[in-house]
Amino acid sequence: MTPPMERIQILETIEKDIIVCLQSAGQAFVELSKEKSSVKQAEAQTQQFIKTLGHVESKLSEQINYLTQVSTGQPHEGSGYASQKVLQMAWHRLEHARSRVNELERIKNKPR
Repeated sequence: MTPPMERIQILETIEKDIIVCLQSAGQAFVELSKEKSSVKQAEAQTQQFIKTLGHVESKLSEQINYLTQVSTGQPHEGSGYASQKVLQMAWHRLEHARSRVNELERIKNKPR
């Protein structure tokens, strides 16, 4: 179960990784734009970009899957929705039973 604050921290980490991706891509372009560029440094920056981008994609997919579960009403970690729905349905059944008992009581006490 992942608490909401932990989810926010995960999103902040993803945001930082996106910044690292952009910086890596920028550094690779800077290196390639130099008159005497170092292919080795450009490749290292490109590899860093690809590695971080894969991590970002993976973590964002996890977050999207979680949000999909939440938005479709499927049971998910940390949700009280299912329990709340069960309680609400039980409350309706109880009210119906009370109503029926009162109706039967009225019929029983009705003068003939």
